[in-house]
Amino acid sequence: MPTDKTPTITVADEAGACYGVNRALQMVQEAAAEARDKGTGPINTLGPLIHNPTVVSQLEAQGIGVADHATDKPGGTLLLRTHGVTPAEEAAASKAHDQVLDATCPFVIRAHNAAEKLTREGYQVIVLGEAGHPEVEGTVGHAPDALVVSIPEDLASATIHRKVGVVVQTTQSRKNLRLLVEALIGRCEELRVIDTICEATTLRQAAAARLAKESDAMVVIGGRNSANTTRLAQICSESCKDTHHIELPTELEATWFQDALRIGITAGASTPQSQINAVVARIQELAGSSKA
Repeated sequence: MPTDKTPTITVADEAGACYGVNRALQMVQEAAAEARDKGTGPINTLGPLIHNPTVVSQLEAQGIGVADHATDKPGGTLLLRTHGVTPAEEAAASKAHDQVLDATCPFVIRAHNAAEKLTREGYQVIVLGEAGHPEVEGTVGHAPDALVVSIPEDLASATIHRKVGVVVQTTQSRKNLRLLVEALIGRCEELRVIDTICEATTLRQAAAARLAKESDAMVVIGGRNSANTTRLAQICSESCKDTHHIELPTELEATWFQDALRIGITAGASTPQSQINAVVARIQELAGSSKA
């Protein structure tokens, strides 16, 4: 802990862009470079490539657009977003575009495969996740009769079958998974759980929780449409009441750090290191400190 009035700024041990996001960003840049070299058609992504409005805007400035539907902006190259798509969307995209590249996170593909396997084996599939989220919709596309629940209470009026299989949105917490399992025990004869939570998500959540307990103020960086970033903010706020979820350094306010000697920073899995660096630099200006 600092011995004077100079605050320290600490970035969580695990924070920022994960493997799946870095992989997708590399894929889109390589596709764009190839298109420029060969003079081929446009590059688009099916939905935002990642849930980071700043990065999506930067891609658009490079001429990489966003197609809202699989058949929009036909021709050229289409990249499937990191959150994945349904089999029907992928088939439609292949018909409408000259080239389709799959930037789906490998951990999301694992959830898709698990949902398909459970369906084939006769399990009622329950997806623990946020209804309407692109990743969850993609997973349900691989198990069309799946039941989506975000909290155990969602099961109250649901018909539960004898055989139940659970898959999980990759950005969920294991605490939520344990609560769901507890709610299902006694309501079915056979329960199979395939833990499809991304390990990077678990590490980020644990690191954020540790740092929040030691901080007077926490800043969580990432898109407000990002499920994993929102969850990081929730986790941090449980231990640090002065937790602030931002997308851009310009959102920071000096009053947040007036009485803070220990300032913690974490970032969602769709947040590049450059954005973290920019936030650190701005906090240093506002708080008159240097990074710990």
